[in-house]
Amino acid sequence: MLTWGVMWWGIFTALTAAVPGRKTQALLILVGVRFLLGAGEAIIYPSSSQFVAHWIPAPERGLANGIIFAGVGVGAGFTPPLINFIADHLGWRWSFWLSALLGMAAGIVWFVTARDTPRAHPRVSRRELEWIEQGLKLPETSSAALASWRTICASREVRAMVFSYFSYGYVTWIFFAWFFIYLAKVRGLDLKASAAYSMLPFLAMTVGSLLGGRISDVVVQRWGKRLGRCGVAAMGMGLCATFVASGSRITSPRLASLVLAAGVGALYLAQSSFWSVSADVGGRSSGAVSGIMNAGGQVGGAVTALLTPLIASHWGWTASFLTAATLCAAGALAWLLVDPERPVY
Repeated sequence: MLTWGVMWWGIFTALTAAVPGRKTQALLILVGVRFLLGAGEAIIYPSSSQFVAHWIPAPERGLANGIIFAGVGVGAGFTPPLINFIADHLGWRWSFWLSALLGMAAGIVWFVTARDTPRAHPRVSRRELEWIEQGLKLPETSSAALASWRTICASREVRAMVFSYFSYGYVTWIFFAWFFIYLAKVRGLDLKASAAYSMLPFLAMTVGSLLGGRISDVVVQRWGKRLGRCGVAAMGMGLCATFVASGSRITSPRLASLVLAAGVGALYLAQSSFWSVSADVGGRSSGAVSGIMNAGGQVGGAVTALLTPLIASHWGWTASFLTAATLCAAGALAWLLVDPERPVY
């Protein structure tokens, strides 16, 4: 499924560049293509969560998820200047086509080299297989049925994580969608400085993902999952709320950029906990559990795309960031309701 999602993404990324610009219904066609791209792409993160649940021993899932999402930060940080370079030299359509080729090549490599389970991989030794399976939440030979949607949605842990990930997505997408505009138009930085400082959150995401995953695993091995997963996530989101609230009120544009970037770095300390706990409580249904949780994050991103400029236009950008900080603090408190040792069924 992961290969299928990446290939789907590549196809519809290429089709985005193929939309005719002069056609009457060009906008509707573009919206349709991008909608279909998102619909297929949506399986990537839940599939990766399912993969981690099948391959990575429970005490080590924090770092594994941290590495996955560090890749997101690196890609998001280096993509804008790379895309600008391609668009300037080859035209904007080539930026989509080359991105599609790169994604499809990655999908092919994954399909050739990866397997759904360690037992199915020819390069996994018997000793390594025993070590992996001893650390998994459920043994590979388990015949337990998948949990129903009703059972998953009735879980207190799932509902709390969905709300918390909604808050997480809301804050994250302020940086994805609005941070460059905020630096250029509100803080008054020139385009070169805005481009440079707008990369800071993505670098902070990378560091936060790796550091949060590692810290989470170390704490789990010493004091258990409640503190190692839930405690680290609550701490990261709480720190993010503090940084975002304070950074929006700092007068110096450059110092404010650094503090806000530190906020998103703190937020990503929690990233691996979301996906590790969804694998822990979901078991064989971890794909469905993480999919529902991820849907909450995407809804949060959609809401911030609409609500952030609306709040800013009526009450100012400080109010937009304070709204995000408040949501982030509420998302941190939601982790108090999560017991990572209690499965959904």
